[in-house]
This record gives sequence, structure tokens and C-alpha cells, in this order.
Amino acid sequence: MTVAAGLGYALIPLGPAFSLFAGVIARKPFLVLTLLSSTLFWLVSLIVLSGIWRGFLPLKSGAWWPYVILILTSVAFQEGVRLVFWRLYKKVEEMLDAFADRIAKPRLCLTDKMLISLAGGLGHGLAHAVFFCLSLLTPAFGQATFYVERCSRMPFFLVSAIISLGFLVIHTFSMIIAFNGYGERKKSDQIFVPVVHLIAAVMTLINLAPGGCLIGTPLLCVMAALTLQYSWRMVGQRLIEHEH
Repeated sequence: MTVAAGLGYALIPLGPAFSLFAGVIARKPFLVLTLLSSTLFWLVSLIVLSGIWRGFLPLKSGAWWPYVILILTSVAFQEGVRLVFWRLYKKVEEMLDAFADRIAKPRLCLTDKMLISLAGGLGHGLAHAVFFCLSLLTPAFGQATFYVERCSRMPFFLVSAIISLGFLVIHTFSMIIAFNGYGERKKSDQIFVPVVHLIAAVMTLINLAPGGCLIGTPLLCVMAALTLQYSWRMVGQRLIEHEH
């Protein structure tokens, strides 16, 4: 492959992220700070998670159940970290509201809070893309491509890029849903986020089957679209309720 191909693979997950950043995040400095802090926060959490599993990898068993355990523990760990991230955000929100009261400025409105959750979710998605996709793309800038035996019809780099795009969308908009669920104590939102995360993660196991990437990758994109649609509907409903 060439440099153009390598950049193309990288832009599959990063292109939508750059668009969100340029169109929404970059307009407000506090959103940029939220994005940077969230990306660093999630990168550190993923490094800690990889360190925990390092002693058990590579999995030498040909069975699927060790991978299922890996996915279950990883999703549970990340959802626990998401809750910690939300609690940290609430402390920062209280500080900002107190500061606004002291200088006689308006507090954070509903739109500001949703934009902060969007920036936090985008940070999670970017951390995932850097950790699981960009770190693998260095060989893609060479003169050849790479296929794996169980997915001989799609380049390995393309599969990784599409999977990263799917998880970037899921993580970005799941954060909006999760923050709304935590803040409003809405059980349906609180349950939706980890369930979608778990289903999407389990879908990646389909790639272990011969030719499974042709099924698992599109299914992951469907889950990403479902998350986006749920978030869109939830945000619209909250904004309508807030206006009335």
C-alpha cells in the first residue's frame, strides 16, 4: 500500500471525529479542554486495563470462552470508569456553577451539559481509535497490505478502521445517553449504554470465524447507527421538555 492508503485507513475513524471537533468542539474552549482531558483519562484507563490482562495474553486456547471473559471484564471495567468519569464531571460542574454565581453569570444550561457529554464521549472514542486502530496502522503506509487467514477478502487494516469507526460512534453518543441517565436517574438510559457496549464488543468475536469479518463488521456499524439514533431521539425529547 501507499501513504495515501494509510491515511485513508486512518481517516475512516478519525474523519468523523475531526468533523465533530471542527464543527462543534472547537467553537468553545471548555469543550476543547473536556475533549483533551477525556482522551487522556480514557487512554490511561485502557493502558491500565491492558496491563491487567497482559499476564494472561496471548490466549493459547482455541475456544471462544476466554475471549468472552476478556470482553466481559473489559466492558465492565470501562463502564465502571465511565461512572467515575461522570462523578468527576459533576464535581467540576458544581465548581463552575458556584463560580458563575459569584460573578453573577448564568449557570451551565442543558445544551452546555449535553455538549460537555459529547466532548467527553468523543474523547473516549478517540482514545479507543488511537489504542486499537492507529497503533496498528504503521505497516499500512508501506508497499503492501495485510490479510489474515480468517478474513481473506478484506484487508486487516480496513477491518480495524471500520471497527474503530463503529466504536467511536458508540462511545461518543453513549456518553450523552449515560450522562442523561445518571443525571435524570433514568434506568432505561443507564441500562442501554452497557448493553450496547457489550453487544458491540461481543460482535467482534464473529471476526474469529472464517469469513466472519464480512458479517461482524456490518453488524457493528448497525449497532453504531442504533446508538446514534437513540441518542438523537433522547436529546430531542430532552430539549422539547426543557423548552416547556
